[in-house]
Amino acid sequence: MNMNFQQISPLWGSFPAREAQPVEKKRAAEGSVFADIFQSLVNNVRESEDDVAKKEYLLSTGQLDNPAELNIALYKADVSMQLFVQLREKALNAYNEISRISL
Repeated sequence: MNMNFQQISPLWGSFPAREAQPVEKKRAAEGSVFADIFQSLVNNVRESEDDVAKKEYLLSTGQLDNPAELNIALYKADVSMQLFVQLREKALNAYNEISRISL
């Protein structure tokens, strides 16, 4: 009985690459720092989740030499998501406080 096995190809190669959003050269001073912070947080969360997906794939196909790398990637993804959620909550609370101020 002769069986030929095909190697499984990674899933991330079949998805279109995420292109960076074009950054306007001139932004208003108000909000550019705020927007940059949140954009970097979103990018950090995406990158860490992509890293977890790659490590899970490599582990499931037996290509990951050190399984602890997956645990580290999971921890980094969890921490980056917690940071993002906390900063989002702080920003919403600050917005609500500012909106309550009567002029």
